[in-house]
Amino acid sequence: MRRPRLESSAIGDRQAQHRQEEYRDALRALLMHPVITSDHPDFAAVRRHADQLRTWFARETGWPLAIERDCARLYKRPADLSDATRGLPGFDRRRYVLLCLTTAVLERAEPQITLRVLGDRLLILASEPVLADRGFAFGLENVHERRELVAVCRFLLDWGVIARVAGDEDAYALSRDGSGGDALYDIHRRVLAGLLAAVRGPSTWAPEAAPDNLEQRLAALVAEHQPESEEGRRLALRHHLSRRLLDDPVIYFDELDVDSRAYLLNQRGPMAARLAEDSGLVPEQRAEGVALVDEVAFLTDVVLPAEGTESHVTLLVAEFLADRGREGSAVVTETEVTDFIRGAVARYGHCWRKSAREPGGERELTEVALSRLAMLRLIAWEEGAVRPLPALARVALGETTVNIQGRNEPLQMDISL
Repeated sequence: MRRPRLESSAIGDRQAQHRQEEYRDALRALLMHPVITSDHPDFAAVRRHADQLRTWFARETGWPLAIERDCARLYKRPADLSDATRGLPGFDRRRYVLLCLTTAVLERAEPQITLRVLGDRLLILASEPVLADRGFAFGLENVHERRELVAVCRFLLDWGVIARVAGDEDAYALSRDGSGGDALYDIHRRVLAGLLAAVRGPSTWAPEAAPDNLEQRLAALVAEHQPESEEGRRLALRHHLSRRLLDDPVIYFDELDVDSRAYLLNQRGPMAARLAEDSGLVPEQRAEGVALVDEVAFLTDVVLPAEGTESHVTLLVAEFLADRGREGSAVVTETEVTDFIRGAVARYGHCWRKSAREPGGERELTEVALSRLAMLRLIAWEEGAVRPLPALARVALGETTVNIQGRNEPLQMDISL
């Protein structure tokens, strides 16, 4: 018997569904990785849906999207410049200075450069008197400084600014004086040129006209033109809130200014639905605020729950803080959290890694747990004081048992995040 042929409408529906899924994957990839090079698995999809992606980002967020032959760059500009939880893992102010100096060296270099030459040229720029006046100093005499340079290079490798041709960074970092190892890189000029996402480059200010402090500099870098009209102000508000909904785990109404709060209260339903439709996020609207939740945990830098000691401790601390909040404690001290973790060692320590059970390990676990909860906007943490935020109540721990080497021990948590 001959098989019935699929109707053309069914084939068309499947093709349309495939195109929509591919477009959504491309959009999500750009949200998570604003710089995508040609070796990224979603780069071909980004190229195929270039016009639709440019239109969506321009309309919903105001973020420009540049798509070239070998790379795509989404110029994401944060809506909340005061959020101290943002940034590259392990990067402090000193390492960001090294990153800027390294990109300055690469911009002036030939198409290829070795790690050793990069380090030597970096020393020249790092010796500028203006940096010394601000207390910055850098050398390559010891291992930890060479490791800092290697950390910067590995970030640039991950973002596709450079590509390793040969060599090993670890051999360079661990050698006695930096002469025992080396690495050779190709420099990708197009990616390097698009690395800075600022509206205005910092070098465009005359020294006498430059902003005075860091907060003013950050604001000036991303300041965008806003039309002096009611429609222009509404568009700026919508872009600001859309950026926060896509970038932040949750927006609380009480942290917004009057105009932003009024706009979000009035438009939160259509706005959240529109963003969720294309991004694949799930909108949640609560009395305290609005969130777009990623059920597959792709669009997040911190996953909770997750495997490992730190994740388990973070969940325990979240429940501890939620309980304290329900009891009426508006603020919990960092010391109280440390004491709680110390007490939890007796019950759960056999499931944790050895270093976490050693004396003093509870202080490190406290910092890790509170840092993760702060990044997820579940707590506010400042100067040793921890304040549970409303979304923390979404973390519900229920004891079950997990069999470990023949023993039934309470460990597994049932949570909804």
